[in-house]
Amino acid sequence: MWLWYDWRAAAVVDERGNLVDIMEWDGHKTEQAVVQRLRQVASGQPIREATELAERFPQAQICVHGDPDLPDAQYPLPSNEEQQLADQAAIRLAVEGVQQAASDPDRRLEHLVRGSEELRAAHLTMESRLLEWAGLFFPLSVVTDRAAYVRSVAASDTPADFAQSMGLELPEQQASESEWRSLQEWAADTAQANGRLDRMEHALRLLTVEHLPSVSALLGPLLAARLCVEAHGRMRLARLPSGTVQILGAEKAFFHHLKTGAPSPKHGHIFMHPWISRSPRWVRGKIARMLAGKISIAAKLDAFEGTPWGEEDVAVVEARVEAIKDAHQQPPSRRR
Repeated sequence: MWLWYDWRAAAVVDERGNLVDIMEWDGHKTEQAVVQRLRQVASGQPIREATELAERFPQAQICVHGDPDLPDAQYPLPSNEEQQLADQAAIRLAVEGVQQAASDPDRRLEHLVRGSEELRAAHLTMESRLLEWAGLFFPLSVVTDRAAYVRSVAASDTPADFAQSMGLELPEQQASESEWRSLQEWAADTAQANGRLDRMEHALRLLTVEHLPSVSALLGPLLAARLCVEAHGRMRLARLPSGTVQILGAEKAFFHHLKTGAPSPKHGHIFMHPWISRSPRWVRGKIARMLAGKISIAAKLDAFEGTPWGEEDVAVVEARVEAIKDAHQQPPSRRR
């Protein structure tokens, strides 16, 4: 025996598909009321009519509408008017679901991280193009500040203006007026892309510090956001073992290690932290292993609303890094 129900009715069905008992919703059918009942069904909670029938038929197996275990029967389905009302309520539920997704910091972090990566790649490509292009006409220019160089090209209406602003001699072979205008517009677009990137990364820092205060204090907001996105959310990052956190971002190298027996990676994204990248190569793996464990602890504090880490906690970790360096000042001897 089965107990079937949808958002507006419930029925008890025997093995032959006969309807033993039926209860239909007799309340006032408004869009808001239907939304509440649809939300109740979606959460896995039976409606009131199904609960009453379950008390009468405790041996019945409760199944929601559409369950493949249900036998064929003439279930009390909604009328056309009721179905239209249910469709409107379902659209409203979908809108609410999208709005709830917009409030999820993990999703917002993902868009900010991916967007900043794409914008940075585009900006670097445009900047490299500009330096090579302008260098054709001014090969003796020394670029120490790429952003200032780009702004100088964008602000120069003629090659002579650029040569004067950079303290260079005007070359014999100069760009035509139309070509220099194109070069100038390219420089202006490059400078604007750099500004957009700075603003996006600023927004990323603010959101990450709010969402991952302890991990941000330990690693910096940008690296903390990258790890969170790579782990598919703050809660999953908190539940990952430290060994997995250590190689987040190095999945290709790890699976290559499993497939071919090549040396396993010692670090993934966390290599970007100066504690690792600026350390001698023979201690990077040890520091990465220790740091991954601390990241796991910090992520658990953030995910389960513990007391966020401050400067004193980070200083303890930094002292541990220095202790590892002091204990391994020389590379290990290679075995013959």
